[in-house]
Amino acid sequence: MPVENFARYLQEQVDELVKFGITKGDEQVVVKVKKAKDDHGPRFLLDGHGDKEFIRMNSNSYLGLQFLKRMRKAEEDGSDDFGVGPGAVRFISGTYRPHLKLEKRLAEFHGRGGCMLHSSAYTTMLGVVVTLTTPETIIVSDELNHNCIINAMKLARPKDKKIFKHLDLDEMERRIKESIGQCENLIVVTDGVFSMRGDYAPLAKMSEITAKYNDQFPKDIVLVVDDSHGVGAYGATGRGTEEVTGAKHIDIIVATLGKAFGVNGGYVAADERIIRFLRERNPFYIYTNPITPSEATAALEAVEILNSDDGRKLLKHLGEMTKKFEQGLIDLGYETIPSPHPVVPLLVRDTERTRRLVAYLRDNGILATGLNYPVVPKGDETIRFQVCADHTSRDIDEVLTVLGKFKKENG
Repeated sequence: MPVENFARYLQEQVDELVKFGITKGDEQVVVKVKKAKDDHGPRFLLDGHGDKEFIRMNSNSYLGLQFLKRMRKAEEDGSDDFGVGPGAVRFISGTYRPHLKLEKRLAEFHGRGGCMLHSSAYTTMLGVVVTLTTPETIIVSDELNHNCIINAMKLARPKDKKIFKHLDLDEMERRIKESIGQCENLIVVTDGVFSMRGDYAPLAKMSEITAKYNDQFPKDIVLVVDDSHGVGAYGATGRGTEEVTGAKHIDIIVATLGKAFGVNGGYVAADERIIRFLRERNPFYIYTNPITPSEATAALEAVEILNSDDGRKLLKHLGEMTKKFEQGLIDLGYETIPSPHPVVPLLVRDTERTRRLVAYLRDNGILATGLNYPVVPKGDETIRFQVCADHTSRDIDEVLTVLGKFKKENG
């Protein structure tokens, strides 16, 4: 069947994106990774750039675990024992012992009664919100929550959606109060770390507010936190935003295995009764293959590393490199958002200047992500730098030197 008119229509939509400068562009292809040495971290070679080496400052692999020998061995052992794929969705024949061991270990790690693995953190959040929402649910959400939360609310079709200004807890409380008597239960959902900015939700205060009004709702207020960028990336023991803020009453935690843990997949940790319900009713879990048994084996190894002295050393070094880079930006006269989290934004506030600076960094062997509208609001154009535990002091100095040169040449 010819689709010429339809294809032409789609091309016109892409052309509009190009016109306004908001396309994602071609994906960069990593063709080789050179191992870290004593004085510098890994170097990346990209397709089309020959032997030029790049410092990667746009990775979510905050602890650098993906390159560790013991991680690679764990995944190899898992594939030797169970093959390279699950072969089916879990309720048919796709559940393997590593899946169960990892779920138990993650539940213990978070101090929760149960845990359920997913193919990604994105589908985890979709499944949690969609499955737990009824026609008598109202959802209250921070305006800067991740795209997965925004789409989860759309798919969930709650009775109402109420958005509060970013980190404005007074407005959040008003949204809760105005929902009293209007629904059976409330879902309050937030990112733990807001990945475009590196700032984080005051979860302890949020949990106090939700507890204050919980009895006003027949089926409770459920506080859901997507801490995909937080878990493993900060906190003295890597428990993320819950640990950093000292929060005590987070009902549901969604997180990922594909960032600080260095592998792939997502998960939800909560009361075991909630987890049991999600296993029975969540279509994103029921009808989707799980991560491979070998990925689960590697992720289990990552949890063990994080929960050890080695993990605490990695976290300490990561915190030191984050402080060094953040202070370096400030000393150079750049605007940033101070935070202990290794997402360190450089606020440019101009689309064209953001493009020029990203290109300048690339020309000088540094990979960083420029964030322009509509990914971020107009006026908040940013370059997101991400510090990792396999960055060295020399790496940070090299990046700051290049940023200093750009500042001198461009004002």
